[in-house]
Amino acid sequence: MRLLHMEKPPLTGAQKSKLRALGQALGDTLRLGKDGLTPEFITELSRALRAHDLIKLRFVGDADRAARADLTTRIEAAGHCACVGSVGHTALFYKPAADPKKSSLPRSE
Repeated sequence: MRLLHMEKPPLTGAQKSKLRALGQALGDTLRLGKDGLTPEFITELSRALRAHDLIKLRFVGDADRAARADLTTRIEAAGHCACVGSVGHTALFYKPAADPKKSSLPRSE
């Protein structure tokens, strides 16, 4: 199955759970600060998602829960990725790797 460029990757609950487990060991790949979603941040997000299919993002600053939820939705749209988990000031984003051999998820037959 091939995804259109603008689609969010469809994930099952089990896949999200596996990705969250893998995310436990990840360090922060990106940090989103007071400047919010700038063009530079979007460029860096795209670069990080090309390099790794699973990234951890830390929200830095005093953004409340609703603001973080809104930012998460906007990041999903801008990065064409899916948020697979969010706890406090940390969120995990997944975008399928271009090369299936480098995917964090096992191939489904």
